[in-house]
Amino acid sequence: MASVTTHLLVVVIMLVSAMARSKSTDTQVTPEDFYFQGLATASAASNTSTGAIVTGATVEKLPGLNTLGLSMSRIDYAPNGLNPPHIHPRASEIIYVLEGQLYVGFVTIAGKLVAKHINKGEVFVFPKGLLHFQKNIAKSAPASVIAAFDSQLPGTQSLVSSLFGALPEDILVKSFQFKPKQVKKIKSRYQPKK
Repeated sequence: MASVTTHLLVVVIMLVSAMARSKSTDTQVTPEDFYFQGLATASAASNTSTGAIVTGATVEKLPGLNTLGLSMSRIDYAPNGLNPPHIHPRASEIIYVLEGQLYVGFVTIAGKLVAKHINKGEVFVFPKGLLHFQKNIAKSAPASVIAAFDSQLPGTQSLVSSLFGALPEDILVKSFQFKPKQVKKIKSRYQPKK
């Protein structure tokens, strides 16, 4: 456990030193504007449909990130958990494995899969705007990563929920060559919440 704490401390020191270089003239800032404890402990990934849960430390939760072009998140995976294919339209992402073994990858604009198995202590980079995923390959052990972004608010667009939650059925039928009945069934799982 000391190893995980040490790694988190290194990441926090890097983040704080970047923040110290920012020039703030706001006399109303408080220490709490620059502090967030939400990444310190694992979240219950087994309670999610995909077996992964993301805890973000973006400018919305950590106001001190404003104008710094930085943010972080912690992703916890249940055994066999998946952070489904998604993009970050405003940021590149780098992940550091705190614990576990993952299969990670992204798809280039030429349609090539760039993927690798990564382990505790290793790093992988996802270029800005490219479709990517992470999957815990362990069948009986959890995994966790810390992700850093070069944006205070990277944004996340999930491929499946964006396609099946928003696009009209006829577009999906023609695009995927599915039967209308199949599209209706998939769309029913991804309807926007009202």
